[in-house]
Amino acid sequence: MTKGSVRFEGVTKHFDDVVALKPLDLDIAPGTLVTLLGPSGCGKTTTLRLVAGLESPTSGRIFIGDEDVTHLSATYRKVSMVFQSYALFPHMTVAENVGYGLTVKRVSKSELRPRVEEGLAMVGLEGFGDRLPSELSGGQQQRVAVARAIVLEPEVLLLDEPLSNLDAKLRRHVREEIREIQQRLNLTAIYVTHDQEEAMAVSDRIIVMKNAEIAQEGAPADLYERPNSAFIADFIGDANLLPVEVARSGETVDIVFDGRRLTLPTAFSTTGQANLVLRPHQLRLSHEASADSLPAEVSYAAYLGNQVQYTLDTALGEIFAVTVPDATPFRKGDTVHVGFDPVAARIVSI
Repeated sequence: MTKGSVRFEGVTKHFDDVVALKPLDLDIAPGTLVTLLGPSGCGKTTTLRLVAGLESPTSGRIFIGDEDVTHLSATYRKVSMVFQSYALFPHMTVAENVGYGLTVKRVSKSELRPRVEEGLAMVGLEGFGDRLPSELSGGQQQRVAVARAIVLEPEVLLLDEPLSNLDAKLRRHVREEIREIQQRLNLTAIYVTHDQEEAMAVSDRIIVMKNAEIAQEGAPADLYERPNSAFIADFIGDANLLPVEVARSGETVDIVFDGRRLTLPTAFSTTGQANLVLRPHQLRLSHEASADSLPAEVSYAAYLGNQVQYTLDTALGEIFAVTVPDATPFRKGDTVHVGFDPVAARIVSI
């Protein structure tokens, strides 16, 4: 093992009769940012708290670097956590908040001040040390929380829904700052969120969890372009899931939909009922029919400046499509034909 790595070996967690985490094997490489992503109750926060030492596993072993920390208390683990609520002391100055953990560890005053100043500089808050948290914006308060965590020089930085209290525009800005700091300091970081866009923006690797276990893991592009299930396809980005029949499987597949047979250059292992995955931006809308197109009626159209969003009614169900603005956009009630590139299509199990 390497400093900053995290490993779970068959880790489970039960709360009485509730299974919060099924047997989990997990390896996180040092210097990477890994996001635990999933809906509420999927096990992601439990996993983070197990790394932090805020929960003890029911079974299995947890390693940070070469050290078995399974039964080590949170105080003695080389981790720092950034909480959803910031958890800043309102009566302390920014500098005092950042230096609080160092004070608890009895770091000398001669060392404390430069480390606090360095931490504030890392998050772009030089000169803010004498202010109170109430005098800062939400984004600045979150950066104080990050500075407080990194001045402790942890082997692993844990972030629990760190941006959920910020508005959308500020979330985008702060997540970029967190990612830049993590990469610059080469920190190992575990990030928990239920926001798939946020996860894709900051992560080296995403672990999608469902029902207390891993549903799929990989780089953001892998999960988006090669989902292994309908759940992943729908959870990672917008997706249209259309029922089809797989007539022939293998390295390429033949599908039957809307009474037509079409060959797709994508691998699938079984035949029978399945879902065709079509991303909204990969669809093309036309007044003219083609061999692979579906007739549809526009039930909703919205112009959003840089894109036009359509909801379309088809024989296979409702389809959501996104196109670039056009001088003659389709309107509600129009009949259109929905086409797609077979190379971009994916097949997943129902």
